[in-house]
Amino acid sequence: MQRAVRNSAVALVLATTALAATACGSSGGGKQAAADQKQTLTVWGMGTEGEKLGEVAKEYERAHPNITVKVTPVGWDVAHQKLVSAAAAGTLPDIAQMGGTYLGEFADLGVLEPVDTKAFKQDDFFKAGWDQGVADGTAYGVPWYVDTRVLYYRKDLAAKAGITQPPATWQELQEDAAALQKKAGSKWGIYLQSSGLDTVQSFYPFLYSAGGAIVDDDGKAAVNTPAAVKAFDYYGSFFSKGLSRKSVAPGYDVTKDFNTGVVPMFFSGPWHMGILQQQYPQLNGKWAVAPVPADQSSTSMAGGSSLVVSKDSEHKAAAQEFIRYLTGAEGQAEWYKLTADLPANKAAWDSGDLAQSPDLQVFLKQMETAKAAPTLANLTEITSKVDDALGSVDQGKASPKSAADSAQSQVENLLK
Repeated sequence: MQRAVRNSAVALVLATTALAATACGSSGGGKQAAADQKQTLTVWGMGTEGEKLGEVAKEYERAHPNITVKVTPVGWDVAHQKLVSAAAAGTLPDIAQMGGTYLGEFADLGVLEPVDTKAFKQDDFFKAGWDQGVADGTAYGVPWYVDTRVLYYRKDLAAKAGITQPPATWQELQEDAAALQKKAGSKWGIYLQSSGLDTVQSFYPFLYSAGGAIVDDDGKAAVNTPAAVKAFDYYGSFFSKGLSRKSVAPGYDVTKDFNTGVVPMFFSGPWHMGILQQQYPQLNGKWAVAPVPADQSSTSMAGGSSLVVSKDSEHKAAAQEFIRYLTGAEGQAEWYKLTADLPANKAAWDSGDLAQSPDLQVFLKQMETAKAAPTLANLTEITSKVDDALGSVDQGKASPKSAADSAQSQVENLLK
């Protein structure tokens, strides 16, 4: 499938990269250093991961004295532009952290080195984690960490409402949301994002559980299939029935309302476990997590990041060894202790807290069925159309079918 270029900045990268490749007569880096030679690896890590990676790099250097690992932390707010600029200038680091939202774009530009699938086995990782690093059938990223969304709920308020177990189906989720309002005194039954940027992230678990997709396996728009329309309808019903609020202030923090009981349920990833434990210790024992309630299945979204190697790197062998260290079972287990990022390598879950914590086991179960968004060059632009459709449904401005039809037409144009 031919991908559309997302914006003028990316178009500039594409033109510049093509010109540079023509000028040098090569699609890759120059002379390659052997893994055991003395050399410096440059690595860009984003957000918290970039801040923590330096500690791991020092340990690696002690065991590999011929390698210096130069880690540059990059804020997520500037990560995309820095990657775009570096790709245009031919100055990408040897290794970069990259999420699925970016990977399709940079794979499309031809600036990433394909993964050596003899060195990295797909079966060692969660399928959804591996899929985030694949574009047009070629793996460009090795899964580093994963996350997925599950249901957080107040056990004490559920008991007050006569609810004895977490909701397992769509029907039970809506019934429980209503019961929590009527019997437990919660102002809202659940929090779901109603509109704005990345509303689709809140919508994915419903879309996937209904058997729907934004883009199907053949690369065609699927926003108005019966399964997708069903998910639009169900998601919107929480707002039309007054079970979830239609708007929140910028920077809204759901944990504050979860603490007070104003919101007794919400969907989120593993990072909220640490936030609740540290900031609201008075809630310990009063909340739990549960799998996404099922329609056709219980299927949540997959997130996380992969590690990619620049096509122009002259240190590919050493880069591969460092990535092997970071993504192996032992390295992943240690990374979890340092960051609480969920391991992408399945073997890392066999011991320690990852194997023993009931809450973490919920995330493990959810990751086994989680689905990754398609790795498309213009994925952000595509999902923005779904964001708009969801907003129109949730605010009562359009029916699920009409909103889905409108988004379908726009997404089809973006896929041409």
